[in-house]
Amino acid sequence: MKLINIGFGSMIAANRVLAIVAPDSAPIKRVIQESRDRGMLIDASFGRKTKAVILMDTDHVILSAITPETIQARWMDKQEADIEEEEN
Repeated sequence: MKLINIGFGSMIAANRVLAIVAPDSAPIKRVIQESRDRGMLIDASFGRKTKAVILMDTDHVILSAITPETIQARWMDKQEADIEEEEN
């Protein structure tokens, strides 16, 4: 299982991620509120401003204090490292 660091020592399973989006739009704010109401919200922002919302295939919604671009870069670095490891 490949893990992605989403900030402050929190990790998520890379193969379970459906989408990583910014929290600014009204539809995403509704998704956050609905998941909070259902008890499926995980706040991994540690009290900081939420910059990324991660939608998981388990129906969980995870809030992160790092940007979607940073999470994507960490994900891509992990994939490239795995490819190099497989080649060696």
